[in-house]
This record gives sequence, C-alpha cells and structure tokens, in this order.
Amino acid sequence: MHESADEHALERILGRNEELAEHNREHFQRLNVCTFNLMSAPGAGKTSLLEATFRIAKEKFKSCVIEGDMVGNLDADRIEKLGVPVHQISTGRSCHLDAQMVARLLHSEPLEKSDVLFIENVGNLVCPAEFPLGEHKRITLLSVTEGDDKPIKYPVIFRNCDVVIFTKCDLLEYVDFDIKEAESHIRAINPDITTMQISAKTGYGLEKWVAWVSTTLEEFKRSAKLKPEVHHAH
Repeated sequence: MHESADEHALERILGRNEELAEHNREHFQRLNVCTFNLMSAPGAGKTSLLEATFRIAKEKFKSCVIEGDMVGNLDADRIEKLGVPVHQISTGRSCHLDAQMVARLLHSEPLEKSDVLFIENVGNLVCPAEFPLGEHKRITLLSVTEGDDKPIKYPVIFRNCDVVIFTKCDLLEYVDFDIKEAESHIRAINPDITTMQISAKTGYGLEKWVAWVSTTLEEFKRSAKLKPEVHHAH
C-alpha cells in the first residue's frame, strides 16, 4: 500500500512536469528558438562540447545557454568567457533540472534573441531522463572514460533521447571502451538513435555535430512556419 502511494505521488509529479514542459515548449516556439537538452554523467564533457561548438559555429547560428548545476557557477563562467549569453539555474539538493525550474527562469529572465538554446542539465544518468524540459531534442553524452555497459545499467536515459554522443574519443587508445559494443546496447533499446563520436580537445567529429545542429535548426524553423501561432490569455 505504501509503495502504491509513492508510485501515485511520482505519477503526479511527472504529470505536472509534463504539463509545464509543454508550456515551455510553446514558449520556445513563440521565441522561435530550437532547444537542446544535454544530459550525461558528471564529467562527460557537456561544457567542453559547448565551448568547442561555440568556437567553430558562431557564424552558423546564434546561441544562448541555460546552465544547470546543484551549486556553483564554474561552467556558466566558462561559457560566458566565450561571449555566449548564459543563464544559471542552481538546483540545490535536486539532482536534475525540471520543467518548473526552466519555466521560472523563462518568466523572470527574458532570453536573448537566438537561434539555438542549449540546456546543460545537471550531471546525472538517472533523474534527468524522466523530466522533459520542453526541449526540441534530447542529447545524451557518454564519455569513453566510462564503461561501455552504461546503456545496460542506465537504459532510460538512452531510450529517452534523440542523439548519443561518445565524447573524449581522443582517449580511446588508452581506455577499455568498445564503441561498437556500447552502440549495440543503445540500439537494442533505441533503434532510431543517431550516434556521433567527438573529441572536444582535438576537434574530431565536431563538424558532423555542428552540421547536425544546423540541419535540426533548419527543420525546426520550417516546421514552425507551418504551425499556427499559439496564443494564451494571461
């Protein structure tokens, strides 16, 4: 009985999050900004990927960032140094961003006009998977310094994403990580997944990543033109 009550409470929380995620999605559509939710374990290289992206893609699309961290703003400072607008969300004891945190930010701090919004989620392979934020695409980073069995151990985050990026690929010769093995685990639970191999340090794979972001942005802009505008009474 106790477990059933807990499950019911969780369903309510997730249901409320889904409603707010839809609210955020409509907000992003009105702003005409294509939004990406970056998820991974701590230290997989989300901030490094963003830094590398902004260095080579400033002419291709205009970006801004929502930076989620439990405490501190070290990652936000790194992004700001590149001249990219960044908004910090400190989650405190929460191990993930949720749609309410993002909604609160959207209503308190107007986002700078941009083509792309990258939301860097809190480093965690469990909680972010079940809390959509209103994003257009979800991206999971898996560092080659982690085990290639991570997709088996944490299937939900790999099932609930559109792209998996293998990061730190410059270290492949030094670690025991089989990309083909990891990819087969991922495709077993998410057959339509797009995968990429990247090294933010050497630049390997970055052109493919930036091309994918650009193509996704173009598709988003085209679909936005086809949709009727959503108006809300305030």
